[in-house]
Amino acid sequence: MAQLPDYRTPFANWDRRASVRSSPRRTLTDDTGDLFPADLVPVAKHELVAGLRPELFRRLLTQQLYRYLHFTSKLEFMVVNYVVLGISQGNIQVPIPDQMRFDALKIYCDEAYHGYFSVDLMRQVQERTGIAPRIDEEPYFLRRLAALKEKHDPAKAGFIDLLFTIVSETLITASLTEISKSREVSGAVVDTLHDHAVDEGRHHAYFASYLTFLWASLNRAERTFSARLFPELIDVFLRPDVPSIGTELGGYGLKPDEVAQVLAETFSERTQADYNRATASKLLGYLREIEAFDDPGARYEARSRGLLPG
Repeated sequence: MAQLPDYRTPFANWDRRASVRSSPRRTLTDDTGDLFPADLVPVAKHELVAGLRPELFRRLLTQQLYRYLHFTSKLEFMVVNYVVLGISQGNIQVPIPDQMRFDALKIYCDEAYHGYFSVDLMRQVQERTGIAPRIDEEPYFLRRLAALKEKHDPAKAGFIDLLFTIVSETLITASLTEISKSREVSGAVVDTLHDHAVDEGRHHAYFASYLTFLWASLNRAERTFSARLFPELIDVFLRPDVPSIGTELGGYGLKPDEVAQVLAETFSERTQADYNRATASKLLGYLREIEAFDDPGARYEARSRGLLPG
């Protein structure tokens, strides 16, 4: 096994700065404003959608907020907290410093709170707007993650969840930062997502470091498996639920051929690859540093998905 790297905790001031310790409950006022930045909703930029009646366009933004908050709560409750609990309790047998194990408990507390305030905000939005969420109980990423695990030995399911958590925790800060800087959105939404973004900045630093400890503990076969799986896991996390978006657009009065046009022109494979590559740029840098892409199969997977130059 390679020599273990040093670990510098990103949680030195956690007791004072974590949102679960320091932030008040974020509450919507009667004057909610927009509930999600329109420029961060890909279909909202399409002329057929931008031309919807104002009340329908507002409903679309509200549904996007529901989708985002539901995604967040399910990610934190159903995947990340299972993994960080395993890290903190030693069930995931990667040699790490005691401080790193203790810090995993802080992430566990953070993520439980993120899931809670996401559900809380969804409930407030529905009460204030009267608009019911139109979202699947199981988000698209969870269905795709389950399908991915079914393709492999069941004994690898927990390890795949660990790799997926590294992916999610090093990607989520980019989108959160964009949303939390918006000046067009209700203050309660911006404040909630800012709280989340600040916490996730610490989580990002933790899992970037954890990746090096994990890599040092893996044998050659495990490294090959991981390196070839990371590109698909990035796509599992980032790819939108296009069929559900299409169903939603149909509910706003767009004809089937118009829905097909919006989806085709908004979510092309080239557009998705460009988005994935840009959003995952820091993670791809970490993977290069540990030489994950030295494996030909891993390079092929990353290039075929547009994550590395061909």
